Amino acid sequence: MNFTQKSSVWVLVALLCACAREPAPVPVDAVAAANADQPQLLVYRSPTCGCCESWAGHMQDAGFSVQVKDMQDQELGAIKAEAGVPAGLESCHTARVGDYFVEGHVPAEDVKRLLAEKPDARGLAVPGMPQGSPGMEQGGAAEPYDVLLVAKDGSTSVYAHHGD
Repeated sequence: MNFTQKSSVWVLVALLCACAREPAPVPVDAVAAANADQPQLLVYRSPTCGCCESWAGHMQDAGFSVQVKDMQDQELGAIKAEAGVPAGLESCHTARVGDYFVEGHVPAEDVKRLLAEKPDARGLAVPGMPQGSPGMEQGGAAEPYDVLLVAKDGSTSVYAHHGD
């Protein structure tokens, strides 16, 4: 092997090493800036609830920054009471975003609308666990359901209707 061939081999080795390096980490400030316009969503749920995990994934896919906090049932009840979720409107998980609660399987588009409109309200609720709602898509036909807006006085009105 002559000098020119040896030099070419070393150049090739140097290029391969440079390409194999880990990409430079993204600065923390850049990550924070990219997520600054995404609302932080804190989800309280039972650690054994699979549909809650699916709903959190739905919200994350929609652009929300999601944090999940596992709780025991009695702690979850206290979170619901503190948030102002009226009796009879409960579901398997409760989330907080901005000044609002989000109870149950509320679609991300409705939460985004809530945050854009900023009504004088406590939050949104989908009571129970309607089949076909976000997080409840598995195993069967979707059923129609309403997303309820819960006013400061605890009264409700239909905020959105999904399904037939």
